[in-house]
Amino acid sequence: MERIYLDHAATSLYRPKEVMEAVIEAMETMGNDGRGSHGEALASSRIIYDTRSLLNELFHGEGAEQVAFTANATQALNTALKGILNPGDTLITTVLEHNSVLRPAYELEESGVCLRIIESDSLGRFPYERLEQVMEEETERQKKRWESLGQRGAVVFVGTHASNLTGNLTDIRKIGQICARFQALFLLDASQTAGIFPIDMIGDGIDVVCFTGHKSLMGPQGTGGLCVKKKVRIRPLLSGGSGVMTYEKKHPFRMPTALEAGTLNGHGIAGLRAGLLYLKKQGVDHLRRKEQDLLRQFYQEVCSIRNVTVYGDFSSFDRAPILSLNIGDLDSGEVSDRLSEEYGIDTRPGGHCAPLMHEALGCREQGAVRFSFSHFNTEEQIKKAVIAVRELAEME
Repeated sequence: MERIYLDHAATSLYRPKEVMEAVIEAMETMGNDGRGSHGEALASSRIIYDTRSLLNELFHGEGAEQVAFTANATQALNTALKGILNPGDTLITTVLEHNSVLRPAYELEESGVCLRIIESDSLGRFPYERLEQVMEEETERQKKRWESLGQRGAVVFVGTHASNLTGNLTDIRKIGQICARFQALFLLDASQTAGIFPIDMIGDGIDVVCFTGHKSLMGPQGTGGLCVKKKVRIRPLLSGGSGVMTYEKKHPFRMPTALEAGTLNGHGIAGLRAGLLYLKKQGVDHLRRKEQDLLRQFYQEVCSIRNVTVYGDFSSFDRAPILSLNIGDLDSGEVSDRLSEEYGIDTRPGGHCAPLMHEALGCREQGAVRFSFSHFNTEEQIKKAVIAVRELAEME
């Protein structure tokens, strides 16, 4: 039985061969970046700097030195949120978010940060008008705080570029304009979009992009990071070895060293570099259109199947290549297991680390079966997935 992998929103399985070759070569040739002047250490430094440059170019950032590497988007988001916000500040987010945003947000609320979580509609669409209202309320509250205490806290918005559950895409330029109007910082979770959707930090008004390397960037697991505007100061989440300023008691404050304590995942970053070069060669727009075409083909078939519920807003296919569904009252885990065991189709069931989005969509108890596509998938695989969903729905 052919295995059909449709869980790319969790991690890419099909990767360019150049990525694997780059990791193997790095393991054979790379030393430790910044820990010496011998050839192997310098080779590592060159690869890592080039990767920073490629990411800065991809996100239209303010310089390669403004890209700091982490192990994943979760670490990047924790670093940004906990390194920017202080007690008395305001953090605004939405129900669309992944737990990599929500859990740090709840921790910050316990430490004295004012947390505002904005609801979505029944299709999981972004609440732009409500964001403006909440921004105005919190800006006014911070002004009054200044008048009474002589202290004015920052206002920060953090939000996803595309829901990992519905695939709904948010208008980041519109969000950036709202944040700019109220002098709020805009932190973007680009986990589902980095490498496949255009992100322009300057044009879109984004202050920090948090990304992971193992999804649409085509890199290995264990890679990710932040791209930070120069005006933004982030306290390090970790401190320790940096390869520079050894005799200082405090961790270096200059980017990117400020956010990179310890040895980097140089081998993984070499693979990420190869993924970025592949994307540049293939063309991001070309790859995105192919993925969206596969999504459209799948949606147009399954949405008409009796007993199938599809979640999200499909009025436009300018969206992430993700579709979540349920079949009748069947538990999503049971459906996903049957798809795997009987049809060889790999999907993701359950809560998808997006609890508030499931509550908004009304599938908290049932969960949902998520299909997510890559440009490496084929139309024939999509047809087989449609047949599988239809047959399972007919049995229900």
